[in-house]
Amino acid sequence: MGSWSGHGGAAAAAALVSWLCLAAAGVEATGANWGTQASHPLPPDTVVQMLKGSGFDKVKLFDAEEGTMNALKNSGLEVMVGIPNDMLAMMATSMKAAAKWVDQNVSSFLNDGVKVSKPSDGDFRPDIRDLMLTIVKFLSDTGGAFTVNIYPFISLYSDPNFPVDYAFFEDVSSPIVDGSATYTNMFDANYDTLIWALKKNGYGNLPVIVGEIGWPTDGDDHANAQLAQRFNQGFLKHIATGQGTPMRPGPVDAYLFSLIDEDAKSIQPGNFERHWGIFTFDGLPKYQLDLGSSRGLVRAKNVKYLEKKWCVLKPSVSLANTMLSDSASYACSMADCTSLGYKTSCGGLDTRSNISYAFNSFYQKNDQDDVACGFSNLVTTTGQDPSTGTCRFSIMIEVDSAFSWKMEHIRSNSFLMLLLVLLQLCLSF
Repeated sequence: MGSWSGHGGAAAAAALVSWLCLAAAGVEATGANWGTQASHPLPPDTVVQMLKGSGFDKVKLFDAEEGTMNALKNSGLEVMVGIPNDMLAMMATSMKAAAKWVDQNVSSFLNDGVKVSKPSDGDFRPDIRDLMLTIVKFLSDTGGAFTVNIYPFISLYSDPNFPVDYAFFEDVSSPIVDGSATYTNMFDANYDTLIWALKKNGYGNLPVIVGEIGWPTDGDDHANAQLAQRFNQGFLKHIATGQGTPMRPGPVDAYLFSLIDEDAKSIQPGNFERHWGIFTFDGLPKYQLDLGSSRGLVRAKNVKYLEKKWCVLKPSVSLANTMLSDSASYACSMADCTSLGYKTSCGGLDTRSNISYAFNSFYQKNDQDDVACGFSNLVTTTGQDPSTGTCRFSIMIEVDSAFSWKMEHIRSNSFLMLLLVLLQLCLSF
């Protein structure tokens, strides 16, 4: 049914997430998680325009990168900022360190006050119960909120026997009856499981934030745009009533996960991890979503693309060529082939197109560098779009913000290119 918990140890751990009111908080509204683990991220200003134009009122970040924070300053959006994982231990043991981080990374961007809350990703197991109660007490004492991530998709992915309809917000044939409460969807049941846990320990009135909730669109047979729209729109409609859940009537404070696809994200626990966005990597809405403003989602403006060319397998190259398998596998390992697979967006490709997809992904991720479309003369560039049906052979975007990613990874990229050249030489012998 999902899980929740907190990181860290002492009460100072409550500083792990800072709640920033860049605009005065009003009624509960729906936000989005903005992750930036992408090889070529959209410019922050462009993303802020997308958020506002689509009707979002708030956003949750996973770091406090200066460019992102500057773009959000004076935007009128409410912002929640997460502490980097590598700083959790220090934050948990030193309130001074926590205060210093907030002062350096948050305070200069604020228009209002700061309050802290705690991220959650486990459950109240007996072995961590005392720690959890310490954290919950601190949150209660300081006016903080408990953050829970709820993912019905993960339950379906982990258990093929999970009742699919129960993941959505529609009538089900066998609702769960718990005393006087009736549950027809997993969200309500999962949310109220947490409320019960808090209530039993004397914290039934502690504010709760749904930090992450969403549905991926690729990388698994249940991950597609149709189901994602069905889930996200159903959730938004469900909470728009303001009725809440049986155990916690009232507005629900929630952030959709996520705003934009991230092609550099880890694929644990599955290939779908890079496809949670309601927008593609280049800011195109994958489907329409009404956030209550009757505006719908708007695409990113003024996005610049690289040349209209793709790297594909040469027609003259035989599929029996012994170099193909290792070359394609290498390309996939260094790029993103998570759209290839059973019942994915590119699952219907033939063998030649599968191989071309891998080479093109590598080529685009490396900014259409000529060396990246070499592979011992197995491939060539073409101006004819090889996309077909639901499978999109992407062209990478050209953005200034990608420069910081390149500088951060320049050593690894240089090493990658050296490996590619060596691989080509080895395959040539």
